[in-house]
Amino acid sequence: MTLLQVMADGDAADVRLRTDDPGEIGAELAKRDIVFDRWPALPGLDKTMPTTEILAGYDERIAELNADGRYKFVDVARLHPDDSDPGWPDLAAAARDKFRSEHRHAEDEVRFFAAGRGCFYLHLPGEVVAVVCEGGDLLSVPAGTRHWFDMGERPDFVAVRFFEHEDGWIGDFTGDTIGERFPTLDELVAA
Repeated sequence: MTLLQVMADGDAADVRLRTDDPGEIGAELAKRDIVFDRWPALPGLDKTMPTTEILAGYDERIAELNADGRYKFVDVARLHPDDSDPGWPDLAAAARDKFRSEHRHAEDEVRFFAAGRGCFYLHLPGEVVAVVCEGGDLLSVPAGTRHWFDMGERPDFVAVRFFEHEDGWIGDFTGDTIGERFPTLDELVAA
C-alpha cells in the first residue's frame, strides 16, 4: 500500500495526516515541491528479471522523465530475501542500517519502484513526511533535502534510479539520529 504520513519533527506521535489515496498523496507532496507519480506495472515483471529488460520495459516513461537529458545514469537497484544464503540477514541489515541515517544529496534523488516497497522520510521544516512507496510509485526527493530511507526488516524491492552524476547516490550524512525516533517502514504499514 502506498502511504503518506506527516508527523511533527519533534514528536512522531503527532500525526498530522495519514492517507493511502494516491491523488491526495500527490497533492500533499506537490505542496512541498516534491514530485510523486504513478507508472503502470510492467507486465510479467519478475524480480530476477535482468536490468536491461526492466529498463527496456519502462523505456518510454524513462525517456519522458529524462526529456531534458538531465539524468546521465539510470540503473536498477534491488534487494530480495534469500533464506538459502546464511549471510543474507547480515547483508540486509547492513544495507538497511546505512540508509536509515539522515543524509542529503547534492542532486535530486529520483526513484521508481518497479516492485516491492521502501519508505522515504523527508525531514522538512517542522515536520517529517514519510512516503511508503510500492511498485508503480515514483518519488523525487529534492537536492539538499534531509531524509532517510527504510527498506524494512526483510528488504524486497526493485527500483530504477536516476542520477545526474555517477556518484549522485552518495549521501552527505548529517549525524542527526532523528530516524531512530520515528516509526519504521514495518511499523507504518502495520498501523
